[in-house]
Amino acid sequence: MIAFEDLPTGRVIELGSTVVDKDEMLAFAARFDPQPFHLDEEAGRNSVLGGLCASGWFTMGLWMRAYVDNVLADSTSQGSPGGKDLLWPAPVFPGDKLDFSLEVLSARLSKSRPNLGLVEIRAQGDRDGQPVLRSTFTGMFGTRP
Repeated sequence: MIAFEDLPTGRVIELGSTVVDKDEMLAFAARFDPQPFHLDEEAGRNSVLGGLCASGWFTMGLWMRAYVDNVLADSTSQGSPGGKDLLWPAPVFPGDKLDFSLEVLSARLSKSRPNLGLVEIRAQGDRDGQPVLRSTFTGMFGTRP
């Protein structure tokens, strides 16, 4: 089980890879982000993005799934109070293989709850070494007894 003590500053955790599934990408866009370049091949080609591309929120959802599967599902996680940035520096296309990881930027115990640690995390998603997702947020993790 991953607890606060397992997340020191500087730790990097590889979260694995996923291939962007076009049908999942389109279903997400249709429901949550129905902009033309997320739904229509021609609209995507005619956009500054250069092709049918994933919603950034879909890309973040893919990262979140990898984070849950590789860290949160077997951890002392107590949720997150939020973050300070979310960047999509390059579009994501169907069939792209994305590599996900996280880096612990800082870790400290809560002043008011000494059994709770606050961990600043950088979420990272890359395609062939090129960043497609960056986000910084705080995770709350319980300490070991």
